[in-house]
Amino acid sequence: MKRQFLSRKATCNSHGQDSSYFLGWQEYEKNPYDHVMNPRGIIQLGLAENQLSFDLIESWLTDNPDSTTFKCGSTSVFKELALFQDYRGMPAFKNSLVEFMSEIRANKVTFDPNKLVLTAGATSANETLMFCLAEPGEAFLLPTPYYPGFDRDLKWRTGVKIVPIHCSSSNGFQITEKALEEAYQRAQKSKMTVKGVLITNPSNPLGTTASRTELDLLLRFVAAKGIHLVSDEIYAGTVFDTPGFVSIAEALKEMEDYENLQNQVHIVCSLSKDLGLPGFRVGAIYSYNDVVVAAATKMSSFGLVSSQTQYLLSKMLSDKNFTRNYIAENCKRLKERHEMLVSGMQNAGIGCLKSNASLFCWVDMRHLLSTKTFEGEMELWKKILYEVGLNISPGSSCHCTEPGWFRVCFANISQETLETAMQRLSAFVDSIQRGQSGRRSIGNLKNLSLPKWVFRLSAGEHDPDR
Repeated sequence: MKRQFLSRKATCNSHGQDSSYFLGWQEYEKNPYDHVMNPRGIIQLGLAENQLSFDLIESWLTDNPDSTTFKCGSTSVFKELALFQDYRGMPAFKNSLVEFMSEIRANKVTFDPNKLVLTAGATSANETLMFCLAEPGEAFLLPTPYYPGFDRDLKWRTGVKIVPIHCSSSNGFQITEKALEEAYQRAQKSKMTVKGVLITNPSNPLGTTASRTELDLLLRFVAAKGIHLVSDEIYAGTVFDTPGFVSIAEALKEMEDYENLQNQVHIVCSLSKDLGLPGFRVGAIYSYNDVVVAAATKMSSFGLVSSQTQYLLSKMLSDKNFTRNYIAENCKRLKERHEMLVSGMQNAGIGCLKSNASLFCWVDMRHLLSTKTFEGEMELWKKILYEVGLNISPGSSCHCTEPGWFRVCFANISQETLETAMQRLSAFVDSIQRGQSGRRSIGNLKNLSLPKWVFRLSAGEHDPDR
């Protein structure tokens, strides 16, 4: 079909799919590792997926067969679920979900189901909030490094701009008042109206929880500027170590200007990370602003959570013995796997940012760069992907301002596969220290049969003002 017959949205290249973050996935899918069938394949360390506690969920399903056969006692509820449902969601599910949200947050805060909007995953929740809070061309401030998918989720269809809040490794990438104000002023100089700040807490890709100092700073900042604060808390249930998790809801509750400020605060949550169910597509917006709740509820009809999914999860989440055991055991397993990755990195001479949450580590490979540039980072990433056979996410895809940082996931593969990955990486680092370059020399890299994007991708992906 000729290009002129399609919309600009259909033909533009602003989706973000050409980022190294997504392109690494594509290369993995062409050559996936299998310890028997393809032991030389690429190991996927770029997917933030929690596969460590499926046995707990499967055990619950075995013990509660009515939840999957759609029965309530001896009565079938299949017809009721199969017919059209109110797009506001099933009350039983919304009630059980807000109770689960409170439980994850140590019951320090409670949530009103009437302020909850169900969405088809956190992707839909974040995009819906952008539609509600900003006009095309207006901006949101995001601390760097940030999740690469936000270039798609927040910008692609909404036309909203992202202005980075530049954070530094010198203080563990914490948000500072100076960095906030500088980002705000840059946006204004570019004639952009700033509508809000969006953070991930726990952070993707850092794997750290926001300090109370940072949260208070953010609340004071949005109050002073008269803008919104969106806290994406989809990793709230993955906190496995101290310091504990503080939700923006908890910090907000203790602000002196709570009554006025609450209309500017919005929370995104999901069951993709907390329960390891990304395929179920269950996300939610929690907003203290009634107008936002009403508008987002109308928009949610474009991405509903199926009634069958709501029914199943309402039964699961209302089982308090299950949720209590799952949260504790899942965090224990995450801690063990995190320690395994950090130890493997240390054995290879690689450090990690100290972290206490999520499904990944923020790994410091600056000492392995041939040049302290983003070109050097891309060169190292290509070698790790094609020579070592590991897909990890380069910091430039997360808009990090310092070359040499990478996000490495640890919960989506088996312990044995992670051990193999660490052995490969250790051998690669040893080869660098011996003045070699692994299985193939870097001089031969361009002679490999690689897709064209590999040779195009360089520091051009990193735009400090993006």
